[in-house]
Amino acid sequence: MIDFPPVHNGIDYLRSVVTHLRPKSGGKPRDIKYAVLHLQAAAEVLLKTRLARVHWSLVFKDPGKATRAKHADADFDSCGTVETVKRLRNIADIAISTEEESALVELAKLRNKLQHYGLTSTAEAVEARAATVLDFLVRFIDEELAPELAKSGALQLEMEVVRRGLKDVQSFVTKRMDRLRGNELKEAADRTLRCPDCQQLAALAEAGWCRCHFCGRGWPSNELAYVLQTAEVQDTQLAECPGCHAPTLTDEAEFADGKNTLFCTSCARRYSPAELGTCTACGCYWSIGDVEPGRQLICTDCDDRIRREEDERYWM
Repeated sequence: MIDFPPVHNGIDYLRSVVTHLRPKSGGKPRDIKYAVLHLQAAAEVLLKTRLARVHWSLVFKDPGKATRAKHADADFDSCGTVETVKRLRNIADIAISTEEESALVELAKLRNKLQHYGLTSTAEAVEARAATVLDFLVRFIDEELAPELAKSGALQLEMEVVRRGLKDVQSFVTKRMDRLRGNELKEAADRTLRCPDCQQLAALAEAGWCRCHFCGRGWPSNELAYVLQTAEVQDTQLAECPGCHAPTLTDEAEFADGKNTLFCTSCARRYSPAELGTCTACGCYWSIGDVEPGRQLICTDCDDRIRREEDERYWM
């Protein structure tokens, strides 16, 4: 007889995840595949179990159409990851940080890509992302599902296996990052940005190209500028760099030195917010140092255009 109550089911998925990710027992392409699938399954089960404790109808995609019969038969579409997190925050008053939400959403995208289209990535990138979600889910179980956990000594033992596995995965990430900081990334904090793929501060920015030394992923400048943009603004046009004039200036790059700057992926130049203003005519970024005191900030292109228009009016 198969009997997997929700919390038991979620923790069983987590045990499978750490088995597939631990260096001694997994790490092969097939292991990475099942680690992604099972981690997403664990996240869905555990988050929705906590949501259902508030009210069973909240796990429905449309709570207004929820019925006891459909819930009992599991005959309904449930809410997605983003909506689940939103309801846990707003209705259950559970603290989930923006970083944790982002990790959960990216995991769901990774799972969908793997399930429906296949996945090309590195084991290092997947392990680093998985470690973030694993860490969150272990804390979530301890803080939000403690009553369920306390009822079963067997579940508590299962969780100890998960915790040890998580430490092994985190140890792998930590050791690799420590080695990189002492070698390839040494004294390069001002050129080292957070990798959009594995989310480690390990991508060295060069003019026209960027490569992550943790997961090995590389990007040409145009692609990097796009992926650095947040999902909410990826459809907007990137700003033009006042130095090389390429449309690859972004304010979404996070560097290891912690300084807030604008960054051009084409020429790899960084600008502090104090260095640049926006042209009053076209809105593009332009160097404040090029402006005479008391004058409006106008970029060269707009200044030339305005002068031509004035000359044409003069000679009309």
